[in-house]
Amino acid sequence: MTDGAAGSLEMPAPRSREGSLLALAKPGIVAAVLLEGFAGMALASRGMPEAGALLGCLGALALAAGGAAMLNLALEAERDARMARLARRTALLGRIGTGRVVATALSLIAGGLGLALARLPLAAPLLIALAAASYIFLYTLWLKGRSPYGAIPGGIPGALPALIGYSAAGGGWGVDGVILFLVMLLWQPPHFWTLALAYRDDYRRAGIPVLPLARGIPYTKTLLLLYATALLPASLALWLLGPCSWRFAEAALLLGIGFLASLWWNVVRRERYGRAFAASIAYLLLLLGAVAADMIAPLP
Repeated sequence: MTDGAAGSLEMPAPRSREGSLLALAKPGIVAAVLLEGFAGMALASRGMPEAGALLGCLGALALAAGGAAMLNLALEAERDARMARLARRTALLGRIGTGRVVATALSLIAGGLGLALARLPLAAPLLIALAAASYIFLYTLWLKGRSPYGAIPGGIPGALPALIGYSAAGGGWGVDGVILFLVMLLWQPPHFWTLALAYRDDYRRAGIPVLPLARGIPYTKTLLLLYATALLPASLALWLLGPCSWRFAEAALLLGIGFLASLWWNVVRRERYGRAFAASIAYLLLLLGAVAADMIAPLP
């Protein structure tokens, strides 16, 4: 997931080195990645995934996602140091040492790939490698510092866990897995743009051309709403074209309307971007939970 998923609040600094490394692995993002992967597996399995594949997939995702997050922080250290909201994260990185963080990150990514190769169909480790590479090279090293639209293609690595989970359970891709991937791809830009609106001064100091700085606040709000609106039909496609039931359709409809209402009130009418950011996280977690629940406990 792109930086927007990292959250707008820094956690208290851990005291131990192990705790510091865990904090730099962005456990909140890793947890969301695991839920996304699980939802993809449930779709492919049409129910509870097989235990061995489930443990292998979630373990591989946790290692690779945590390692990619740590490597991202090491590469972004210079820019992060100019952002007030990331002061504790920068301090943790300095306390541990960039070299140690990079070595740990690469070990975690390699461990995730190794586990996936040993336990899962070949498509899954290939997609894990693609997710890590696109996050580091496409987003972090190329797009983030160059394009105000970087959050759009930058959402690809955050959307791939849906296909990774689907591939881990089924060995291939189905229309429903691709739809879930597209839902994740649509969700991430507006999610990040709420953070960019809230911390545009931080991004200005860091020299990152986020959309509110490059194209203005009204333009950002309009594009944000367009993407969020597109989430509604995209999520309902899991019912119209996929295996999900009317129970899921009702949940997706209510969640989508609630999310749009929150964005309208907190982004367009007022400047309470933190609340919109929190609503975006809640929307995603509840939607992914609804997908998994609908597969695991289907209607009679």
